[in-house]
Amino acid sequence: MTTTQQGDPQLRVVLVDDHAVVRRGLTDLLSSAPDLDVVGTASDGHEAQEVVRTARPDVVVMDLQMPGTDGVEATRAIVGEHPDVQVLVLTSFSDSDRILAALDAGAVGYLLKDADPDDVIEGVRAVARGESPLHPKAARELLLSRHRPSEKPQLTPREADVLRLVRQGLANKQIARRLVISERTVKAHLTSVFQRIGVPDRTQAALWAERHSI
Repeated sequence: MTTTQQGDPQLRVVLVDDHAVVRRGLTDLLSSAPDLDVVGTASDGHEAQEVVRTARPDVVVMDLQMPGTDGVEATRAIVGEHPDVQVLVLTSFSDSDRILAALDAGAVGYLLKDADPDDVIEGVRAVARGESPLHPKAARELLLSRHRPSEKPQLTPREADVLRLVRQGLANKQIARRLVISERTVKAHLTSVFQRIGVPDRTQAALWAERHSI
C-alpha cells in the first residue's frame, strides 16, 4: 500500500481484462479515486501472474473469460502465490457455475460489468477491507441455485474415469497412458464431458468434478 502526497493510504490495484478499451476505461475510473493507484494491467491470466509478482498490488480486478489462462485459473495461481492479495472479479457472466468457480479459486468479491462505476470503486475498497461484495444479480443467482433440484448429468463410466483424472491434473497424454486408450479417444471423451456438464474447458470441468465428488 502506497500513500498520497497528503499521507493518506492508497490501495495498489492491478487490472486484468483482455479488452484494451475496458482496461483503459477501468484505469481512468479507478485512478479518479484519490485512494486508488492502478500499478499495472494485464490482458490475460498468464500475464496477470507476472504483473502481480512485480507490481505487488493490494487488489486485483479480474475478468473471467480470457484467451489462454482464464480468470479462474489466474485467480487460483495468484492467491496461492500471494495470499495477501485480494481478487475482485469483474465480469459479464452471472451464472452460478462461474460464480462458484471464481469463489472456489479464491476470489473474495464478484461484480458485473453493468455495475455502477461508483460500485466498482467501492468494491475495490471493500475487498481491501476484508469484505466480500457481490453484485445483486450474482447474489440472486447463488441463492436460486441452492433451491434448484440437483440434477447431476449422467456420464458413461469411461467419461467419469477421464474426468476424474482431469481433476487430478493429468494431461491428455497421461490420461491415455493410464487408461490404455489413444489420446484422440481421450479428447473425444472430454468433448462429450464438456457438453454433458455444460463447461467450456478442462479447468471448469475439474472444478465441476470437485464440487460433485467425481
